[in-house]
Amino acid sequence: MAGDRTRRLDLQQRSRLAGEAAAAAAEVEHALTTPADATSAAFFDVDNTVMQGASIFHFARGLYRRDFFSTRDLLNAAWKQTYFRIAGVEDPEHVAEARNSALAFIAGHTVAELEEIGEEIFDEAMAHRVWPGTRALAQMHLDQGQRVWLVTAAPIEIATIIARRLGLTGALGTVAEHVDGVYTGRLVGDLLHGPAKAVAVEALAEREGLDLARCSAYSDSYNDLPMLGMVGDPCAINPDPRLRAHARSAGWRVRDYRTGRKAARAGLMLGSAAAGASLAGAVARRRLLRGRG
Repeated sequence: MAGDRTRRLDLQQRSRLAGEAAAAAAEVEHALTTPADATSAAFFDVDNTVMQGASIFHFARGLYRRDFFSTRDLLNAAWKQTYFRIAGVEDPEHVAEARNSALAFIAGHTVAELEEIGEEIFDEAMAHRVWPGTRALAQMHLDQGQRVWLVTAAPIEIATIIARRLGLTGALGTVAEHVDGVYTGRLVGDLLHGPAKAVAVEALAEREGLDLARCSAYSDSYNDLPMLGMVGDPCAINPDPRLRAHARSAGWRVRDYRTGRKAARAGLMLGSAAAGASLAGAVARRRLLRGRG
């Protein structure tokens, strides 16, 4: 019992530290530096809300292609991405594993290096995965003179690139520790996930003078209820089953930009098998070429 309480307190402390670090690291982009509606803003989750799949996986795959880490690491990430897309929910065990290993593969690399590579990876693997419907919602808020922030467990550097390339105000993301511009491979607190997102939004709102009752929030995941529940206008985007049920009972808006969800999930299963075969073939070819070299 005491051990469970200690773990809960530890999680709360890590979440708060992660949220505060994310808010402190957030920089305002140039899309809307002097908003017409200064006390209202919109907050968007990224994975499966703004773009299809997990942004950290797309980023990791891009790093793999640049020989940042091993095939085994990528296959492990691929399995978690496949589960995420088919099940439509985040497994708590996967989140815990991610916390223990998150960003370890960037240890020793510089912030400048990751930012430059991140720009390339956005063009290669992320830009075409953005949901047009969600992008239109974000633009609607911008057109109304409101600021629009991404709130994601992805690294703050990647989140900021996505925000900038979409013309949004800025981003809140997971903060990786770095010393003299070089990553240590450790997180500041925890992943920006679940309760940590609410802490980050609250801290940002206080800093920017936002009235949360006049703000909107968008997510696909039940895990983001802390963030969704703190604003006056929550909306479920491509929701997982638990969030869909909660949104309906609470009278929240629901938007689903996926088409033929059941068929899509079956297709994803087949596609995942094909992707696995393709990846295995690519690995074999790489090893063969290296052997010839």
